[in-house]
Amino acid sequence: MKLVQTSLDDDKAQDVIVIDLNGKTSIGDYMVIATGSSQRQVGAMADHLQTTLKTAGFSGIAIEGADQCDWVLIDSGDIIVHLFRPEVRDFYNLEKIWDVAPHDDSVASVTH
Repeated sequence: MKLVQTSLDDDKAQDVIVIDLNGKTSIGDYMVIATGSSQRQVGAMADHLQTTLKTAGFSGIAIEGADQCDWVLIDSGDIIVHLFRPEVRDFYNLEKIWDVAPHDDSVASVTH
């Protein structure tokens, strides 16, 4: 988890939140939602994160949305990362679906 947070921090991701999925679903252990200021930044964050995860030994990483870079989904198995442009994140509002307040510090501070 720390690897993902560090990669996103290095790429200056905005409004990063981490949702602990344990006991909520079997799709993964954590969901990370972050914003990039442009398609270019979202694409760069996705590329860097994929490289970081592969270097750390993660295999079978699935990526969707990298062609448009409005919303890129990176699924590494235990950690699912959603990278958005601001208006796309506002439109889909995944935080509401998972019943998490945007920018909730108690959620954002979860690290493992």
